[in-house]
Amino acid sequence: MSVNLSAFGGVGWQFFDNDGAPLAGGLIYTYAAGTTTPQATYTTSAGTIAHTNPIVLNSAGRVPGGEIWLLFASYKFVLQTSAAVLIATYDSITATGLVPSISNFTGDGTTVSFALGNAISENTTNVYINGVYQQKNTYSLSGVNLVFSTAPPTTSSIEISFI
Repeated sequence: MSVNLSAFGGVGWQFFDNDGAPLAGGLIYTYAAGTTTPQATYTTSAGTIAHTNPIVLNSAGRVPGGEIWLLFASYKFVLQTSAAVLIATYDSITATGLVPSISNFTGDGTTVSFALGNAISENTTNVYINGVYQQKNTYSLSGVNLVFSTAPPTTSSIEISFI
């Protein structure tokens, strides 16, 4: 299985509580970005052994085994004390070394929906028309489709970059 090192807690991180003490027994819950749907993380680059969810930190506030590896996906991490008190939430975290996919289209003045082939997160998407970045409120994502609120002009170059 293909996995990449996590940008959150990747290798050797030490976590602390709000008073600066090591987060002994702390909990790291891992979800699909923007949701509460559990998403697996892995203990090594082989991607064969999943961490528990939540990951329970050791007495030094470190991940057992020292590494967190991720699927080619965007994650949400929720960090809590051993008593389940929220410390922080980190959303739309991807693995290091991820290369975005690029889809190119040509506007025809009427088409508003463009199929990307994969369901993607708005948080990991950048859209350009004729090289101009499009604000997130000018389009939406519906399954594997990017849907503009207004059709891009005829012959316009549409570039969609996503992870």
